[in-house]
Amino acid sequence: MLLVCLPAFSQMYKWTDAHGTVHYTDTPPPPSQKASRIKAPSAGGPAQAPLPYELARAVKASPVTLYTTTQTACAGCDQGRALLRARGVPFTEKTVDNDEDKEQLRQLTGKLELPLLLVGSRKLAGFQDAAWQDALNAAAYPRSAQLPRGYQYAAPQAAATATAEVPAPPARAKNAPPANDDADAASQAAEQQPRRPAQKPRNAPPGFQF
Repeated sequence: MLLVCLPAFSQMYKWTDAHGTVHYTDTPPPPSQKASRIKAPSAGGPAQAPLPYELARAVKASPVTLYTTTQTACAGCDQGRALLRARGVPFTEKTVDNDEDKEQLRQLTGKLELPLLLVGSRKLAGFQDAAWQDALNAAAYPRSAQLPRGYQYAAPQAAATATAEVPAPPARAKNAPPANDDADAASQAAEQQPRRPAQKPRNAPPGFQF
């Protein structure tokens, strides 16, 4: 059996041209230029190729999250997603499709306005091309796409976290004193009452701003 071990880091070169522009490349610079070798940190799982050094550094310092919805038409959501992909910005997309998701959105901005872009700690509600570009520039994201060939964006996920399960009551110890009879009687009476069917959450009630 042959075991093939892929390197955790790819070889990168940092060099400055005659105009003073700094370059990060995975190929050696021209012979007339002096370069320093660096290792580009790998981003994502083993299925993803390593990101270029400049892009990986921006992702680590200022991760990007995009809040959208799938329950109603949102032109700004589509435009914002297209902008990030055209510029080659790795991002996490979270969907706001039910009441729990909307509560998460309210906690972030105090209102229901989509799309919402997070660049590090900076929050931009509503799509504005110039403002989004400025935020990405300030976070040192490359102005042109540098994603490796075959890069795949992760599938969108719900904005709200999963509801925690209610823990079961603790088991009674063998030598523990009997529970209060009145409490047991009340509990049994409650169990005998007809149970109301659980109400399904309303998906995306009106109220979004675009």
